[in-house]
Amino acid sequence: MHNLNMPILTAITTLLVSCYANADVKAADSNNKETLAKQLSNPVAALISAPFQLNYDQDIGVNDKGTRTTLNIQPVVPFELSQDWNIISRTILPVINQSDVSAESKSESGIGDVVQSLFFSPKLPSDTGWIWGVGPVLLLPTGSDKFLTTDKWGMGPTAVALKQQGPWTYGALANHIVTFAGDNKRNDVNASFLQPFLSYTTPSAVTFSINTESTYNWETKQWTVPLFAGVSKVMKWDRQLVSVSAALRYWAVTTDNSPEGLAFRLSLTLMFPK
Repeated sequence: MHNLNMPILTAITTLLVSCYANADVKAADSNNKETLAKQLSNPVAALISAPFQLNYDQDIGVNDKGTRTTLNIQPVVPFELSQDWNIISRTILPVINQSDVSAESKSESGIGDVVQSLFFSPKLPSDTGWIWGVGPVLLLPTGSDKFLTTDKWGMGPTAVALKQQGPWTYGALANHIVTFAGDNKRNDVNASFLQPFLSYTTPSAVTFSINTESTYNWETKQWTVPLFAGVSKVMKWDRQLVSVSAALRYWAVTTDNSPEGLAFRLSLTLMFPK
């Protein structure tokens, strides 16, 4: 990664951690790790967390020579809206380093476009046990390089619905983003994202999960479908509650320029329960 981008990444990381440095760790000591693990499986749980998700992909581009490493910084912050409702803010800020993707023997490093979601979610499950949230999703053209950004502003709806029964969590998250402003010379964004998920959490706070993060591009009429299988564990590092995870990814459906074959994901999530 270029040296110019390291201060940016360091500043972002420091900001995220310092925002929550005053969280009540003693309160966290009394929380059950299994419960926390199940909360991490719930995208609209009222749990402050700071996931750092490292993704590696290969066989990218027309000649299948490209590689890409993406660190997604994904703070999740709940806000109490009323006695019965929460707003859950979920942000995805990618830090990207890629080679032989835009052109052979060419590399780019920097910040990608931010995806910001807000979910309005009831504090309690429905009478039938379903947990849900709906709201807007925004695409912000924050990319620091022309090959790392769409140069488009986008927005649309997002929704999630899930159920937690015993050790099982199952449900789906979806959104749809459409361009409303940006560089007219760049391709429009018109994409649907679908993430069905299934996980099983053990009493020792180990979670086994499978999911897909599929995207359909309405402009090109093409799907990309990566399949994930992973395992995570909630633990304590000194006084800090964390979750560490690893997952394999297989690109079941790809386009000419998207990744192919096997890839992996490693994640570290800092948790700050109240």
